[in-house]
Amino acid sequence: MDVKKVFERNSERLSALYAGQDQFPRYNALVDDFRDHFGREPEMFVSAPGRTEVVGNHTDHQNGRVLAGAVNLDTVAAVAANGKNVVTLYSAGYDAPFVVDLTDLAVREDEKNTTFSLIRGVAARLKELGYAIGGFDAQVTSTVFKGSGLSSSAAFEVMLVAAFDALFNNWSIDPKLNARISQFAENVYFGKPSGLLDQSASAVGGLVAMDFAPAIADVEAINYDFSRKGYAVCVVSVGGEHGNLTDAYASIPVEMKQVAKCMGAELLEKITPEELENALPKLKNQVSDRAILRAFHYVDETRRAAHAAQALKNDDLQAFFADVIASGESSWKLLQNLHVESSDNQEMPLALEMSRRMLQGRGAWRIHGGGFAGTILAFVPNDLVEKYSAAMDSVFGEHATTVLSIRPEGVVCIK
Repeated sequence: MDVKKVFERNSERLSALYAGQDQFPRYNALVDDFRDHFGREPEMFVSAPGRTEVVGNHTDHQNGRVLAGAVNLDTVAAVAANGKNVVTLYSAGYDAPFVVDLTDLAVREDEKNTTFSLIRGVAARLKELGYAIGGFDAQVTSTVFKGSGLSSSAAFEVMLVAAFDALFNNWSIDPKLNARISQFAENVYFGKPSGLLDQSASAVGGLVAMDFAPAIADVEAINYDFSRKGYAVCVVSVGGEHGNLTDAYASIPVEMKQVAKCMGAELLEKITPEELENALPKLKNQVSDRAILRAFHYVDETRRAAHAAQALKNDDLQAFFADVIASGESSWKLLQNLHVESSDNQEMPLALEMSRRMLQGRGAWRIHGGGFAGTILAFVPNDLVEKYSAAMDSVFGEHATTVLSIRPEGVVCIK
């Protein structure tokens, strides 16, 4: 593979995907690593972006609404079919490859929470749906840093689906279906309960308003360029104790479903704020108070996501910022997913308070991603980006702040 020619053929597209940042050295190094490991040339590249959740914190798993966007950080793989029934995948940062025999696609308890489970889960679901699968070799690298709230796992899953699709199905899988296949692998094989937000934003791309009430999520593209309005989209990696947060994440949908069940529903999807308020005497002592508060967060947040999307369509940036800030306050006060209860450190609340003091009246700030540890999101006026980044980096570490742009496409195949 001549990487230079690939970049010449796809120059405009690559420039748009990466906001004009030169990716040639990265892709060239990826091909060199592929050659070193497999002794041959890759056939193509598959790139799946990370995502930023703008408004709609923990609403997708209750069939709610979310405003999200793909970003210019991605997981990219150089891939080639190998004529076997085995996937061999090398990933940057790991000495040994991940090798999965596709003749055995059963769920394995000993593979839960591992990369092996995601490869096996994606292949199993594709085969179940009638798509072709086959063995391939892959060399993977990613700029979607783990624990960032930018969904490195979803980008990896979406990339896997796309690799099988590009190599064996002539790029025929709709991005929305890619997202559902990816979610299946994470839920059933990896063993992590999750909604469909992360995978949908990565697969579909752009800035999107999503409604998960329909059987196939309703995804509406919104064309909005924050940079032209004088704002940078920033995420700040504040650290925190990541450990095993699966139980913390899982408690949120579990508790929301407990409230819904007490109100005669499976999910909180169709319950209004007024109905929830009227049900308080019945709910008290039937479910935990935290579950009730989390339900209040949901019924407000799903409507807030729709309002924020409409504000952007109306070019009402101040109304949008108000929704972003309110979303963060609700996550802090009602959803209660800003820090791990067993830890004395509260990096995310500290970062949000710093942001409030610097950006109040000029921008917006909120928790980013699943919560408990990781990152915050901020919309920062261009003239304050340097000062804001310096302040956050001085507390949370060098390069803690990353300036993002919205990526116009989701998962892509580049030849």
